[in-house]
Amino acid sequence: MLSFFRTGWSFACVLLLLAGTTQAKDKDDAVRNGVARQTAHEGNFARPDTSGSYGTRFDLTNGAAQVPVAVVRGTPYQMGWQLGQLMGKEMQAFIPPALAGVAKELKVSPKTLGEVWARSAAYGDDRVEQELAGLADGSGVPLRTLQAVHAIPLLMPYSCSSIAAWGNATADGHLYQTRNLDWSLEVGAHEFPVIVVYLPTTGIPHVVPSFAGVIGAHTGMNARGIVLAEMGDAPAKEMPYQVHAPHFTVYFRTMLYDANSLTRALDIFLAQPMTKRYHFVFGDGRNEHRAVKIRAHSPEPPDRRVLVWKDNDPTDEFAPNVLSCVVYNDEGRGAFPTLKKEYGKLNGEKLIDLANRIPIKGGNVVDTVYDATDLRLWVSYAKGDQEAYQRPYVALDLKTIDIDHDGVPDFK
Repeated sequence: MLSFFRTGWSFACVLLLLAGTTQAKDKDDAVRNGVARQTAHEGNFARPDTSGSYGTRFDLTNGAAQVPVAVVRGTPYQMGWQLGQLMGKEMQAFIPPALAGVAKELKVSPKTLGEVWARSAAYGDDRVEQELAGLADGSGVPLRTLQAVHAIPLLMPYSCSSIAAWGNATADGHLYQTRNLDWSLEVGAHEFPVIVVYLPTTGIPHVVPSFAGVIGAHTGMNARGIVLAEMGDAPAKEMPYQVHAPHFTVYFRTMLYDANSLTRALDIFLAQPMTKRYHFVFGDGRNEHRAVKIRAHSPEPPDRRVLVWKDNDPTDEFAPNVLSCVVYNDEGRGAFPTLKKEYGKLNGEKLIDLANRIPIKGGNVVDTVYDATDLRLWVSYAKGDQEAYQRPYVALDLKTIDIDHDGVPDFK
């Protein structure tokens, strides 16, 4: 079963998550009441018009690796509906059993997870909730089920890694960034992969390597070259975590929608209340051509809660093992010697090789490498008993996407 949940949680412990401030109460109540009132009867709701709304699905292949890409466009609701239409079969196979298994391991009900979502969603981006509603309508998976599933990352401890290199550190000056997702293979999410390309009516196009039915972003890149990666630091002993705040997977979507530069991405990030302890690497491959590493630890004293390190920073936690045009957090798994040796020659191929050397073996679910200057990415998902670092990467050039066939790239 889900061994990463064996942390002595009880139902009473989870209920402590629900204590907190009364901020955003109106939105909190609205989300909760929406969950409570939902039924399975299609005729109970008047839904937004989706006539003429369509998405596209195709597969990326490389040897034994095959990963679907879902391209969706329009309003948040329309994009969610299209994604549900495109990935409904996989969602039906993955989401209900995964929720049942996780709820059993946590010793909580899906209803309690829905309550956790309502608390957190009160502080989050309305576009994500609208997309979830469309996802439910398009796939047939109940909205309350999807909301409960999206609450799970708020309660989970996990760990990952990320490296960003650009300018003089890379062979072509492009900004390359890695992201290893080291999580639980027992959840089975990696058996239902999808790379989602969002083309919103309002906001910046963006891409999110994800899983069927999961619209929160554990990583992603937008058309302005902003790349986001996260590493969890919160130990299980610090549970229960703060849920009166948006989870990073929600505000990552906000950043992908709205950030046209690293400065803007940081502004959005710093405006968020923190839920628990994380590291982040944020890169900008097209505007400011730089990246930063962040340690955001809650609970900590205010002057230590958020630390931002630039490249070659003598105050970086890894100093003196720092370099110009490089930031990284490998949690001590040995990236620096390779970064130093390959300095000036780093590219997509070399960073794929490096990403494959530093995962947490036994839990390497997804590995992604981005070229944030040329808007390309390479992704490897675990499959069966093979972890992501053991499998081929599929490649996606976002500049080639043209779902309306007008000869003009859509990802721009």
